[in-house]
Amino acid sequence: MKKFSINLIGAALLLFTLNGCTDDLNTEPKIEKTLEQLLAEDPEAINGMLSKLYAAFALSGPDGPGSSDLVGDDAGESPFLRNIINLQDFTADGLKNRWGDNGLDQLTTTSQWDENNKFFRYLYNRVYYVIPQCNNIIVALDNADVPNSEAYKSEIRFLRAMAYFYMIDCFGKGVLVTEADADAGISQPKPEASRIELFNFVESELLAIEDATPMTTSYGRTNKSAVRMLLARLYLNAQVYTGEAHYSEALTYAAKVIDEGGYSLAPDFVSLFSGDNNQGQAQNEIIYALLADPVVSQSYGNTTYLVQGSLLAETMTVNEYGVTGNGWGGHRATKAWYGLFGNSAAALAASPDERAQLFWTTGHSFEMNDYKIWVDGFPSIKYRNTNFTGSSVATEFSGTDFPVFRLADAYLMYAECVVRGAGGSPTTALQYVNLVRQRSNAAAISSGDLDLDFILDERGRELNFEGIRRTDLIRFGKFTGGAYLWPWKGGVKDGTAIPATYNVFPIPLTALQANPNLTQNPGY
Repeated sequence: MKKFSINLIGAALLLFTLNGCTDDLNTEPKIEKTLEQLLAEDPEAINGMLSKLYAAFALSGPDGPGSSDLVGDDAGESPFLRNIINLQDFTADGLKNRWGDNGLDQLTTTSQWDENNKFFRYLYNRVYYVIPQCNNIIVALDNADVPNSEAYKSEIRFLRAMAYFYMIDCFGKGVLVTEADADAGISQPKPEASRIELFNFVESELLAIEDATPMTTSYGRTNKSAVRMLLARLYLNAQVYTGEAHYSEALTYAAKVIDEGGYSLAPDFVSLFSGDNNQGQAQNEIIYALLADPVVSQSYGNTTYLVQGSLLAETMTVNEYGVTGNGWGGHRATKAWYGLFGNSAAALAASPDERAQLFWTTGHSFEMNDYKIWVDGFPSIKYRNTNFTGSSVATEFSGTDFPVFRLADAYLMYAECVVRGAGGSPTTALQYVNLVRQRSNAAAISSGDLDLDFILDERGRELNFEGIRRTDLIRFGKFTGGAYLWPWKGGVKDGTAIPATYNVFPIPLTALQANPNLTQNPGY
């Protein structure tokens, strides 16, 4: 078991609930004692509070998989990671879901999006659950005598910045609530904050905490490289977010991670997505992960969703992947992903690239003629609940951690920035791309191959199903419009153009009702 994840079910964790998460006025958690009283009685309580914040990105609530931090939101459907996959991967080219749940079809077909879609609400609510919790703990630390409180505050500010990053990326605007609001109280609804205002806040926060954040911490907690990776990702997409490119800054921070972080590529790609990826070679590459444990941190919304959702006994040997039951049978990749390795199942099987082998092809068709039919498309077996090293015990819930940031992404970000003219070394960029490829036994490329189209494809081969594909496609100008089509884009089998409106999601109706200062995104 993972030491940090065991703390997720602790006394301090159980004290927090927050009801009206779309209401930015409601920033005070309902607790039996004030946070200041808790910290005054036991300064070590800060570790339980931190555990709660980390858990908010991976779990649904404090009392197991059936509990929810968010009143009214489904405990199984609403966790943060589950909705990042829903909104980032199912809306993009590489993955589709067949369940047809209310709202999920809209994501899978990138069509008929509206403010009533519960999956937009789930992510919005989760973000505005995390942010007030962070604000209140920062205020409590300011008013209590806790050793190393500045280090703790830097850690909390990172988590708050990460929550705001998803508001910037997914919704384009929101409200900006900080510890000043928690300390003073709010009598009126907060004004709407623009994408640029939120960008500037997140940038300033991350720059402010970079020096104060330690280079190394215990696994699963924030370190300096995690701060730098979030900065690099923010800068990489800055032209989309603000209209002004910051590729040179993205290159700078990716290079800092590479040169100073002490990370190395795991020799085996599969180890990064196995049940023991919290140790050994995988831990040397993973910079920051959302933790999972099949016993003490169970959730239907962490990597359990990724593993079980991609398996079904109808066509697969489910127990090979370390889970009990017959699988949930929801997710399949499309040829927009596995077609990057070859144009048929036989071509995938013959490919030397180990990443090409991470699709279940037996009994399934290469073409996704109907996204609701299980055997149309190849399930991804990138994630599994089996250990890479040693024996495994099958469990219902996954113990595989989710890599939010890892070194291979830093390598590919560096290369992209070089190709975009941000400086850096073309020789080094080519070396980094080839390190990523050769790790999976893919052939090395030459400098003439390294262009933006190749980088987008390589990011798909390496990083699909890791919660960033939609963002990548938008940055490359290939998400909306009709220049790049994929299966079921726009609700059509071979794809059709979708409006530029879809580059951001609609603000949920519940958020608009809670704060009259919020306005809907154009086109919805």
